[in-house]
Amino acid sequence: MLKFCSIFSKSKSKNPFLLRSRTKSTSRSQSSPAAYTFSRRIFPYSKHSSLLAPASLSRVPPSRSFATDSEARDSIEYDVVVVGAGPAGLSAAIRLKQLCHQKGADLSVCVVEKGAEVGAHIISGNVFEPRALDELLPQWKQEEAPINTPVSSDKFWFLTKNRAISLPSPFHNKGNYVISLSQLVRWLGAKAEELGVEIYPGFAASEILYDANNKVIGIGTNDMGIAKDGSKKEKFQRGVEVKGRITLLAEGCRGSLSEKIIGRYNLREKGGAEHQTYALGIKEVWEIDERKHQPGAVLHTLGWPLDHKTYGGSFLYHMKDNQISIGFVVALNYQNPFMNPYEEFQKFKHHPAIRPYLEGGTVIQYGARTLNEGGFQSIPYPVFPGGAIIGCSAGFLNVPKIKGAHTAMKSGMLAAEVTFGVLNEGLDMDMYWKALRNSWIWDELYKARNYRPAFEYGLIPGLALSGLEHYLLRGKHPFTLKHGKADHEATNAAQLHSPIQYPKADGVLSFDVPTSLHRSNTNHEHDQPPHLRLRDPKIPETVNLPVYAAPESRYCPARVYEYVADEHNQLKLQINAQNCLHCKACDIKDPKQNIEWTVPEGGGGPGYSVM
Repeated sequence: MLKFCSIFSKSKSKNPFLLRSRTKSTSRSQSSPAAYTFSRRIFPYSKHSSLLAPASLSRVPPSRSFATDSEARDSIEYDVVVVGAGPAGLSAAIRLKQLCHQKGADLSVCVVEKGAEVGAHIISGNVFEPRALDELLPQWKQEEAPINTPVSSDKFWFLTKNRAISLPSPFHNKGNYVISLSQLVRWLGAKAEELGVEIYPGFAASEILYDANNKVIGIGTNDMGIAKDGSKKEKFQRGVEVKGRITLLAEGCRGSLSEKIIGRYNLREKGGAEHQTYALGIKEVWEIDERKHQPGAVLHTLGWPLDHKTYGGSFLYHMKDNQISIGFVVALNYQNPFMNPYEEFQKFKHHPAIRPYLEGGTVIQYGARTLNEGGFQSIPYPVFPGGAIIGCSAGFLNVPKIKGAHTAMKSGMLAAEVTFGVLNEGLDMDMYWKALRNSWIWDELYKARNYRPAFEYGLIPGLALSGLEHYLLRGKHPFTLKHGKADHEATNAAQLHSPIQYPKADGVLSFDVPTSLHRSNTNHEHDQPPHLRLRDPKIPETVNLPVYAAPESRYCPARVYEYVADEHNQLKLQINAQNCLHCKACDIKDPKQNIEWTVPEGGGGPGYSVM
């Protein structure tokens, strides 16, 4: 620590990471859920207290340097910069440090994470397939990874309004585990730090840095302490340039920087990929009566309450400690602009086959996130000058398995191995593309490629085609089905549909949005520039409201978008950015692609602990 700080004592500023983390508040008061707002918390309690500051600050590798300038941002240089402390990013960082130890190399590795702590923005089902973890950390059982509830049963139901019809389960979850992915990511973060990885939570990567030759040379974090009107507040702090010889983008689904990179370098066209397709997943964790709890029990459903043109379904997983995770997933290519995925989830919990699990229970946490569903057809070329895209930012989710953590981790490991070769052995980063195509990721996604697009023809034809593909052809069909319209293009005009009347929340099984939002620990600094930006501020009132009946007020699971009457009684869009769960649905589903999701101040957003 002394050596690290002494470098900055000779410059015009302190270490920007340490300085900013120490000035942040460490508490969050309990506000009323009806207020939709919460007081600021940056570093909530975690048993892994080491995650709040990098463990390796006592040693400054020769490959890292710092530069400051009174007119420019502070600059820090590493060998490898990873954006996002999720399964892919942390697996990449761990694998890099493992290779350093194995081969006597010395590479500095930094992970920048926008969440207040590692795991704070991680949400997933999650039935975990340990294949990649077995490769990365074979002793994970002995090292007390939070993976201790093996799947004990695996059921699949087709729901009608009042019945649950049992179907053969296609998921093959024997050997998998019911886990909290946010807890696993915290554990991975601790393992990464033990190996010398520097992890900086609470720092949002807001821009890509390029050199004169259009090569990526790192990322810039956003400024802190900017007011809504753009003025500098008293606690203003300039963003930091985090430069790397290689930059790995592991932002998760619809990563804001990853999308810019994909567009700038035409990576979809280069990889021969179709557009990506998405779904919105909404989840609650409940504590239920121990007499109803069946550790490791797994249930998936299709059908009610969704119509037969809309792809989606539910999951209910029995975790440890009398907890269950229950969730609902709706494909974002749904047509009816009056559909409200949040309300569909609340309605689903009242089904006669689902309600008994929840009665007498208590909701612990709520959250939502989009997920990739494009699969094999939608994988872009993942390499760009100066780095690569890994994990769900590229889109490696296996739709029929409903799993993506294992493929995300493996992609990070492959990228790390190629990165090590680039920095030490003269390899080309394009070898990552070859490594992916020669890996079990490629084989797995190729076999699953026709499952999701089969449902473009409707629920019943989709079940028939996917069943044929799964049980008879086993992925060897000579044809590859294509996806339909992009999700935002699939939304019909409101005049083609009738409004949907959803039941009022009962406060027992179903809840209103403010109550759920309170359970997500979501918080943003109120007085900051909006991170949800309208490319054309007129479109909400001139297009979305009259043509599509204000769909943003329904597809958002956090009531960020509301139409309110102004002094002339004209409806105007109001953006409650402080409610944002960082799910990215608005960036995807807006009919005119008018909403741009950008990162807010670092540390803002949800504060998940058991998701």
